[in-house]
Amino acid sequence: MATNITFHPGSVNNEERIELLKQRGITIWLTGLSASGKSTIACALEQHLLHLHKFTYRLDGDNVRFGLNKDLGFDEKSRTENIRRIGEVRRLNFHASLPIKVVFGNHHQVSRLFTDAGCITLTAFISPYRADRALARKIHEETGQNFIEVFVDVPLEVAELRDPKGLYRRARAGEIKEFTGISAPYEAPLNAELHINTAKCEVKDAVKIITEYLLKKTYITED
Repeated sequence: MATNITFHPGSVNNEERIELLKQRGITIWLTGLSASGKSTIACALEQHLLHLHKFTYRLDGDNVRFGLNKDLGFDEKSRTENIRRIGEVRRLNFHASLPIKVVFGNHHQVSRLFTDAGCITLTAFISPYRADRALARKIHEETGQNFIEVFVDVPLEVAELRDPKGLYRRARAGEIKEFTGISAPYEAPLNAELHINTAKCEVKDAVKIITEYLLKKTYITED
């Protein structure tokens, strides 16, 4: 890490951004198996928040790996670094008061940046390890930024039946190594703020559950 640098704080504080944007920055971290419905929910929630006149942005896991995290693989070490970067960017967005959606990558670094900017960041990443998700939360909370975990739950057999990209089929055939849920572990959240089972819950209902949570906790207000 470079030592000849100094952090330069700005002159606009978080309270000013909240007053202007009528929302508080928060990272909404959606985690779950591939094909659990994370990205689908995040896309629908992003659109819903925009219709409520909330500034929203989506960070998609696959998309992030085309740019910011294109140097990373899918081994445990790369997955951990993927989450760390996204978490950091998202934290910065918090102070700009905008909503953001993220889907797997070096997540805590990215999402931390957005949170610092005041965003409502929607992150939809498999993020299979509890320790990595705990680190993302810690990065936010150490600087007083908001973070909630949403467990997008689905039985493995249901995810395999959906398999929109054919990834489970390829993993079962041995064509994809270290695939979460098949040849690599997924550590389910133990204390997520929200638990949504998409085998029993429609997308619109999931969006309603998360929106009602944001309203109840005053991260957003009804205009």
